[in-house]
Amino acid sequence: MDQGSGTRLGIAELRQLWSAYGHDLLVHDPGGRGECLVRRGELIATAEALDPVLDRYRRWVEDVQHDDDLLLARVRLRGAERDRCVDMARETAGVAANHVHFGCPVMYGTPVMYGTGAQAQEAPPVPEPPAAQWEPPVVVGVLDTGCDPHPWFRDRPWFEPVPEVLDADDDAGQDRQAGHGTFVSGVLLQHAPGAVLRTQRVLSSLGFTDDYTVVAGLRSLRLAAASRGEHLGVVVLTAGCHTADDECPPILRDELAHWSGSVVVAAAGNQGLSRPFWPAALPSVVAVAATGSDGAVAEFSNFGPWVDAVAPGVAVTSSFVRMTGNGGRDFGFASWSGTSFAAPRVAAAIATALHERRAPDEATRLFQPRPA
Repeated sequence: MDQGSGTRLGIAELRQLWSAYGHDLLVHDPGGRGECLVRRGELIATAEALDPVLDRYRRWVEDVQHDDDLLLARVRLRGAERDRCVDMARETAGVAANHVHFGCPVMYGTPVMYGTGAQAQEAPPVPEPPAAQWEPPVVVGVLDTGCDPHPWFRDRPWFEPVPEVLDADDDAGQDRQAGHGTFVSGVLLQHAPGAVLRTQRVLSSLGFTDDYTVVAGLRSLRLAAASRGEHLGVVVLTAGCHTADDECPPILRDELAHWSGSVVVAAAGNQGLSRPFWPAALPSVVAVAATGSDGAVAEFSNFGPWVDAVAPGVAVTSSFVRMTGNGGRDFGFASWSGTSFAAPRVAAAIATALHERRAPDEATRLFQPRPA
């Protein structure tokens, strides 16, 4: 298996990360071809499959949580079967493991690793995007850690703050991925200043989410847009996952089937692998890898025939929010690296194409990968 470079995360930090995420994480097939990260002991069942699943696994079921809007249930297991959740999902129709998605400056392996660009670096100011407002509006959905009222955003008529959680683990320091969504939104606005941004928090400040949360976030975006009478022209996802069988998680695939009227753009991931990274590797999604200043694909970036576009993703500068010593917030700027920051660059080009009544494919072609 291809291997990416990274720096080992200390044991104390690793335990803190596990604890802050709220439930155990399980590395399935560590070091093997099927390595992936899942919520330990958790199965996702469709409404139709739930009763058969409970009949089959009842003695190992600890808890069941229903979501009537999603027509899904989370089944939490107990005992030794918690470590068999991936295999159990393979054995039963209508059931899947709940794969953990990681924000794209993060890499994991055994042990968990952080790759190039894992932490934002303070940067000098860059020019504020012009206060444009396109008519008709081009609406871009951003699924990330939130978006704080940075001066770049707070006076724009469409802005609705989704405050960043800066210290979820209460260790008196800013979490590794805190500010990520504010940064991504800034990249979008720099290159599509007239777009309307709609933010949905799905990614934790420690850089983790899961299938269930991402699907719920996508659905919430769809419902909110419908209630406003808006059309989401572009949607950006900056996290993703690997799976044991290298197939897209079924609930994610099924939800994205509802987005055929929008252009979905996703970061290709930062593991330095050719292995499919979901949802970016779906044919219906524009997968974006990161390039450096020389235009070549960055060493940390995922790559492969499923990648549709490349864009600058090394030492990108954008809007950022930091904790201050008295518990306040300081709005400034940061430099960060990762495919998370290449994806919004391509999404902005697609939004601009829609504004100019051009086909989205015209914009994507400007970011074609170099021939291998």
